Amino acid sequence: MTELQIGLLAIGALVVVGVLAYNRMQERGAQRGDEGTFRSAHADALLGDEPRRREPHPESLRVAARDVSPHTVSLPDARFDYVIELTLAGPLPPSAVQESWKAIERRHWQPTRLAASADGASWQSLVTYGGARVAKLRAGLQLVSREGAVSEAELIEFRSALETLAAALGAAVSAPEMKAAVEAARELDGFCSEADIQVVLHVVAAAGSSLAGTKLRATAEAGGLVLEDSGKFALRADGGTLLYTLGARDGSRLAAATIRDASPQALSLELDLPLVPDTRRAFESMARLGNQLAVLLGGYLQDDNGNLLDAHALEAIALQLDAVRAKLEERGLAPGSANALRIFA
Repeated sequence: MTELQIGLLAIGALVVVGVLAYNRMQERGAQRGDEGTFRSAHADALLGDEPRRREPHPESLRVAARDVSPHTVSLPDARFDYVIELTLAGPLPPSAVQESWKAIERRHWQPTRLAASADGASWQSLVTYGGARVAKLRAGLQLVSREGAVSEAELIEFRSALETLAAALGAAVSAPEMKAAVEAARELDGFCSEADIQVVLHVVAAAGSSLAGTKLRATAEAGGLVLEDSGKFALRADGGTLLYTLGARDGSRLAAATIRDASPQALSLELDLPLVPDTRRAFESMARLGNQLAVLLGGYLQDDNGNLLDAHALEAIALQLDAVRAKLEERGLAPGSANALRIFA
């Protein structure tokens, strides 16, 4: 076989691998395609309309788009990770583990974590490990992210890689039962999918008119929002945590240089529930801003289905968010916490 034929075969193999990987990513993304909104049939009392007396309820929950993000430096947690423990035959320097671990880390679409201990009692991330020698290791493969649940095949691959690492280090392996881990991942994924709520309110211009960009900017900045490079106004907490955003409903970017001439037909306020520490306070702030914009710009505050939102409807939504927050807290995923950020961010 000539060098040219060998080269063509290699290129062909790379193309096939790339296509398979792309298809795999598309299939996972499709699992999270369902979207909905908080729904209310109330007219806006602030605008003087006569409300129809029907209790607002979520027809379906708008699920935040799921994507993989870099994991934060945290320890493996059996509630959220498939954790395998390695007991070394003798203490080793962290560097003896790091290179092998990097190779394992690169092979998985779900985030992985590795903790090290000198005595089996106190644990640190290998990234920040300060001990001279390592006697035990805990490796974790995250069970769920916004891409979905880890598969059995990936768990098997992870376990096999850790067993290979253990053999190279002369370590004993202790791993949970695989079937139970798969079931736990699916259950956690179902819970996270239901709790992964993105609250969206719309300020819509009256028929035949548009919303003035000059008033939009003044009102947003008076509320503490800043126009960011994303083309949306954002309200952030002191530490930089994003609370909610304000942007054009059609997705067009707002820019400081042209906002005076902007005249959007509708604006959208968005809050990503699992990522916001004080969800009730942030939602109430967002709702107030929405009402202010509606009054000052001559528009209406609506949900995705075009239902007008009055004070009663907004309070009902806030109570629904309180209930979801309580469920997240029960699972150790309090909104805005380190655990919530690594699962939902």
